[in-house]
Amino acid sequence: MLSEMRHFLKETDLSPAEMAQVFAAAAALKAGRGRSAGSALAHQSWGLMFFKKSTRTRVSFQVGVHELGGQPVMLNADDLQISRGETIADTARVLSRYLHGMVIRCHEHGLLEEFAQCGTMPIVNALSDFLHPCQFLTDMFTLAERFAPGRPEQYAASLKGKKVAFLGDTACNMANSFVLGGAALGVEIALAGPAGFEPSAAIRAQLQADGLKETFTFSTDPAAAVKGADMVYTDVWVSMGMEAEKAERLKLMQPYQVNTQLLSLAKPTAYFMHCLPAHPGEEVSAEVLASKQSIIFDQAENRLHVQKAILAHLAAHRG
Repeated sequence: MLSEMRHFLKETDLSPAEMAQVFAAAAALKAGRGRSAGSALAHQSWGLMFFKKSTRTRVSFQVGVHELGGQPVMLNADDLQISRGETIADTARVLSRYLHGMVIRCHEHGLLEEFAQCGTMPIVNALSDFLHPCQFLTDMFTLAERFAPGRPEQYAASLKGKKVAFLGDTACNMANSFVLGGAALGVEIALAGPAGFEPSAAIRAQLQADGLKETFTFSTDPAAAVKGADMVYTDVWVSMGMEAEKAERLKLMQPYQVNTQLLSLAKPTAYFMHCLPAHPGEEVSAEVLASKQSIIFDQAENRLHVQKAILAHLAAHRG
C-alpha cells in the first residue's frame, strides 16, 4: 500500500511525534556527514524555486538535496513563464511531470498551498510571509542539542516547558512560526513588541484550525518577556519588501533591541538566537552577537541537517 504524499508548508504538517523523528534523523545525518553517503533522494530531482533573495536557505537546500543523493534544480522565478502570467496551477502540474519535489521561497503563503493542491509532488515551505517552518524546527533542534546532549531520542521531550522570548517584530513570519510550533511542542512563547504588532488573526485562526490552544503571551514590556527565558530570539525589524517603513519601524522597535542589559534578565544559562542576516546595532547589539550565549552559527549550520531530515521524511511518504 502506497503511503500518502506529504507536504511541509507549516509546522503542524508534522505531528509532534514526527518532529521528534526529524530531530533524531537530523542528529544522525549531522554525526555521519562526510562518512556515509545519503540515499533518501537517490535518482530524484528536486526543484528549488526562489521568489526572494536567500543565502542560508538556498545553499543549505542545494547542498542537502545533493548529499541525500538527489539532483537539485535551481529555478529563478524571474526566469520562468510564471513571471509572464502562466498560472501557478499549470506550473505545478507541468513541473510535477519533471520533478520529485519542490522547495519554494515566496511572498504569499497561498502560492505554496496552490502548488501543493495542484501538483503531484511534495512541497516544502522555504519561507513565506506567513511562516518559516524549516527555520523553526532548526531552532528547536539547536536548543535541544544543549538541553539533551548526546540523547537525540529525547530532543523533542527536552523542549517541553522551556521559555522562549521573541522580541521586536512579533507579527512577522518567524514570530508566527514560534506561536504555531511552540504550541505543538509545548514550548512557552513570550512575545514582546510595540502595540499594533500583536500576533495576527490569521495565526490565531491557524492555531484553532490545527486544534491547538493559544499558549503564547504578548506584551509591550521586553523585560517581562525576557525574565526567566531559556532562549532570547529576535529577527530583523525591516523585512524584505518593507523598506519604505524602515524609519518608522526602527523608531518603534528601539526599546526591543536585544542588548547585554536585556539579555541579563533571562536565565544565566540562556541562549541567544537569530535566524540571520543580523543588523548589529538595530535588533541586536554587536556585544550580544559575539557573546558566549550566542549560538547563531550553530543555528545556521543546523539548517542543513534538519532540512535534510525533512526532505528524507517527505520522500519516504511520497508514495
